[in-house]
Amino acid sequence: MTAREHVHELPDELESTLVSTGRRTDAERLVERLGELGWTVGVAESLTGGLVVSELVAVSGASAVVRGGIVAYATEIKQRLLNVDAALLEAHGAVHPRVARQMAEGVREALGPGSAVADVGIATTGIAGPQSPDGQPVGTVHIAVSTALGVRTESLVLDGDRAQIRAEATARAIRLALDAL
Repeated sequence: MTAREHVHELPDELESTLVSTGRRTDAERLVERLGELGWTVGVAESLTGGLVVSELVAVSGASAVVRGGIVAYATEIKQRLLNVDAALLEAHGAVHPRVARQMAEGVREALGPGSAVADVGIATTGIAGPQSPDGQPVGTVHIAVSTALGVRTESLVLDGDRAQIRAEATARAIRLALDAL
């Protein structure tokens, strides 16, 4: 008997749950999960330059959970707007896992409602190429997700051209946020 022939044997209530409108994106899943929790998110981006928050706001209903994004491309902006420690930036530069961590924590504070913090902060920093300004390999990426439960960081060396590295970093940031929730 083929799989198609088995379908008519399914109970009515199960058969109705098999209907799908297609695969949901990770951004859709993240927005939905944040909504279920009643949580908000802020995004701090360097190498992705707004791609992460753009993916999130492309999802219908994102306005209920997305507080906003800060593109902190310049090192001084990371310090001034996101409270990344000046000594850390001086010692290690802007592409470092602790910088990503502090960016994620800082964006929660910067974009929280009133005197509160956003529930989730997502941050990306790295080197998309084609040259490296500080000798680290092109494709070096640090992602962090901060919540009240703690901070997760992921450090990667991605392959590809500038656009591919930025796109993959964006996808990885959204997945890391999903994993943290």
